[in-house]
Amino acid sequence: MRAVMLKEFQELGRDRRTLALLIGMPLLLLVIFGYAANFTVETLRVTIVGADADQIQTLIEENDDLSDHLEVVSTDTAEDEADAQAALVDRDADVAIYADGGDTVTVFIDGSNLFAAQSAQLLFAQVAQQLSAQAPVETGQGQQASAPTIETEVLFNPDLKTSWVMVPAIIGLILTFIGTIITSIGLVREREAGTLDQLAVMPLKASGVVLGKITPYFLLASFDMAVITALGMWLFGVPFVGNPVIFIVGAGLFLFVVLGLGVLISSVSQTSGQAIQLAMMTLLPQILLSGMIFPLDAMAAGVRWIGYLLPLTYFTIISQGVMLRGAGWEALWVPLLILAVMAVAIFGLAVMRLHASIAPARPRRRDRAGAR
Repeated sequence: MRAVMLKEFQELGRDRRTLALLIGMPLLLLVIFGYAANFTVETLRVTIVGADADQIQTLIEENDDLSDHLEVVSTDTAEDEADAQAALVDRDADVAIYADGGDTVTVFIDGSNLFAAQSAQLLFAQVAQQLSAQAPVETGQGQQASAPTIETEVLFNPDLKTSWVMVPAIIGLILTFIGTIITSIGLVREREAGTLDQLAVMPLKASGVVLGKITPYFLLASFDMAVITALGMWLFGVPFVGNPVIFIVGAGLFLFVVLGLGVLISSVSQTSGQAIQLAMMTLLPQILLSGMIFPLDAMAAGVRWIGYLLPLTYFTIISQGVMLRGAGWEALWVPLLILAVMAVAIFGLAVMRLHASIAPARPRRRDRAGAR
């Protein structure tokens, strides 16, 4: 028994991937759930428009309860209600306040940002209650002026349904699962079956091999994406108000990223077990840190930056922007560009790694042929 135990410890010491999974994963989960597991968004980005925009900004800055939770990102007295809503479509702010000089101040809330919207509703409900309890103020003409009435309107997700926010993110999760886990075992199967040498002697470039291996998964993932999107719209009533072309382009770029990542993982793994381990280690952070479950705005700064390195973060921004807010190219070009850069970088690295895996087999083939 002692010998068996020592043998297992020695095997674990040699298997660095399993050791990293046993030690690193619990530490990762501890850090993530300790610093990232927060559903409360403390600070909301606010844009203020209308004739009384400057007065509203002053009111926020002079009120500690408001200034602690509202960050004024822009103020414009010349803009109107349509501009306030456009700021939310472009995701320039979480909340847009329209004050036209009348007795009513309208607060527009971005419902596609679920947890920020819930925090905004609670905050402005408290503000409205405080204002309604205030006594009228006497003006210089001896007249009494009551505090303005605050009306809140949730856009893009009026009922704050969780399914409306989750379905666009789940589409990306399914694509990540297919691209990373399923594809990662593709090249490993070639190595385990002993057919990698056959690829080495074939007149194929490494890029052609990678494209040939990811094309079936690309088509399968595209089909799954269409099915899940249609089912989400049908079962949960999720709207699709934006440009389908933007959605397709974003999904295509994202697929190239995750499929390239799957091939890259398979090229550095010797067995299917190793490939699955690495795939799980890359998949879990994307689920927890992409903003799909926990809002990025609520994460600690030391953890939040990891989310901005993950491709699922940017696909979620694109899918929610197109489906819920109807965002256009001018609002989504940044995440689209980042996905394009990731696709080129990861696909290029996968090609180089595959070339490095195949190249050593070619001299051995030639040497054998010469020896004969």
